[in-house]
Amino acid sequence: MADNILTASDIYEPSTARPEPLIHTTGLHKRFGATEALRGIDLNVHRGEVLAVMGPSGSGKSTLIHCLAGVLTPDEGHVVVDGVDLGALSADARARLRLERIGFVFQFGQLLPDLNAVDNVALPLLMRGMGRKKATSQAGEWLDRLELADQAAKVPGDMSGGQAQRVAIARALATNPSVIFADEPTGSLDSVAAENVLTAMLQAVREAGTTVVLITHDPRTAAYADREIIVRDGKLSAASIASLA
Repeated sequence: MADNILTASDIYEPSTARPEPLIHTTGLHKRFGATEALRGIDLNVHRGEVLAVMGPSGSGKSTLIHCLAGVLTPDEGHVVVDGVDLGALSADARARLRLERIGFVFQFGQLLPDLNAVDNVALPLLMRGMGRKKATSQAGEWLDRLELADQAAKVPGDMSGGQAQRVAIARALATNPSVIFADEPTGSLDSVAAENVLTAMLQAVREAGTTVVLITHDPRTAAYADREIIVRDGKLSAASIASLA
């Protein structure tokens, strides 16, 4: 399955084979009625890299990320994540894969408002079947790593926007995922808070060796990434394809 799928980076590979990417896609097409949101995307995301996905509203970048995460099923093409062909999985199996191998950070955090910080971070661990004592201990360790130990007992409404977003990052990292999808993670923050959140997130993911796919409109945010690609009209821009060489 995955070994037989070629991507743009395979075509441009000079002489020595790179390690197998964490995520690779070939010929992704996704339609919504008469609208073709993705029009044949080939992409590799390498293990441990931070990839910024840029593009104007309606370009298809969010659809691409949803396909990479198994939230949407492409009409054509393949998505392979950590050696698993998502097209071969049932909806339940894809949901389980997201729980076990994928973390998410959203623009507004999407923390549960009635839970304190440590319980928000522990939630995905509990959903995976971890005992409460171990889950809260592990959650507390991540809060401490992100300099949030003093926020552990607070609910989101009692935190600043930057603090709440770092809690969301701790929640995403607590399960030791293979990849984190971060959708405009600093879009609702001022410039100072945004810089603090990005610095904290990237330090944590680099220490953990976690791959990050970062959706952003902001070139300043994209500058924190190892590599940038641009999606326009459902395709990768020519510059993005050239960067795969």
